[in-house]
Amino acid sequence: MLIATSITKSYGKLPVLRGVGLQITRGEVVSIVGSSGAGKSTLLHILGTLDQPDSGLITLDGIRVSDLNNTKLAALRNSKMGFIFQFHNLLPEFTALENICIPGYIAKRNEKELTVRATELLDILGIKDRANHKPSELSGGEQQRVAVARSLINNPQIVFADEPSGNLDSQNAKELHQLFFDLKEQYNQTFVVVTHNEDLANMADRTLTMADGLIIRN
Repeated sequence: MLIATSITKSYGKLPVLRGVGLQITRGEVVSIVGSSGAGKSTLLHILGTLDQPDSGLITLDGIRVSDLNNTKLAALRNSKMGFIFQFHNLLPEFTALENICIPGYIAKRNEKELTVRATELLDILGIKDRANHKPSELSGGEQQRVAVARSLINNPQIVFADEPSGNLDSQNAKELHQLFFDLKEQYNQTFVVVTHNEDLANMADRTLTMADGLIIRN
């Protein structure tokens, strides 16, 4: 489903990715691990089209990402990809329900249908009763569940998660990790997760280990 070939990236004279290649199959939960500075987050951001490689090729469902202009690239990202970050990135002035719906609003989807879908996701994630609460009124675990629901609102083919449990206590981290696998089973959802959490890495269908800008084990 997602194929990356010979991806390179440097910042100034510092090479961060040195010819990375990988394939992600639909329905996989793939973890990316390695020491700090190995290139994990840079690779994730490039796979998710949030950053551009210096060279190399990325295809998603046969679509060459490099062939798309900025408008088409944004549309692809919004419709086919979801994102979860360590610090939630929820908008403080909006409720949980509204935060979840934002990618759908950007895609100009029907507001009533979005509300129904967002409510379903809140229910699946166990926080339906928090729908009208703002982020400041939610716990860290609840905020991250809202972020997960937001990543799923447009029914993406693949979700990219960058240290999603890095800001959670051990119990909330464990529940979040299990949630990914529940969503995989229920929706055949694909996840690519950068993590330092050994428990999550060990749960994954496949673990890619990075060092010095290369995948050294998969």
